[in-house]
Amino acid sequence: MSEATERPGPGQAPDPDAWERACAEDLAAENARRRAAGGPGEQPGSAAEELRKLVEAVAGKVSSLQLPLAGAAAQGAVRELVEQAKAAALPVIERNPQVFDHLAAAGSELLAAYRAAVTGQEARWTRDEPAHEPPAPREGEAKSGGSERIDLD
Repeated sequence: MSEATERPGPGQAPDPDAWERACAEDLAAENARRRAAGGPGEQPGSAAEELRKLVEAVAGKVSSLQLPLAGAAAQGAVRELVEQAKAAALPVIERNPQVFDHLAAAGSELLAAYRAAVTGQEARWTRDEPAHEPPAPREGEAKSGGSERIDLD
């Protein structure tokens, strides 16, 4: 069924996976087009390279802004501030590229842990399980409002 006007014949059921297959074909064609153009579809570099690209892109965008209400002096001050920030950030990125790779990996791990916690909680909510109750106070201890005595000895 390559045409939108074509319909299955009598006794034929429509293909339930046609939409999924068409979307996958379109995505593959778009990825191939981007790879050929060398544009945004290219593979990302290390975290340090990507941060360097981001700093340069933001600096270029801010420097090219035309502020209609501000005078030439204000625009010059903005450009100077952007250049100072860029001059401060780029050497740090150059000297410590591994740090940014580690920070990116740590961020990914934190995101995975958060997703696992949220997924588990959502699963309990959909099954209508009660929340975990805190343990009952021991003999001689008063039940307090959200705090707990911790013996440090």
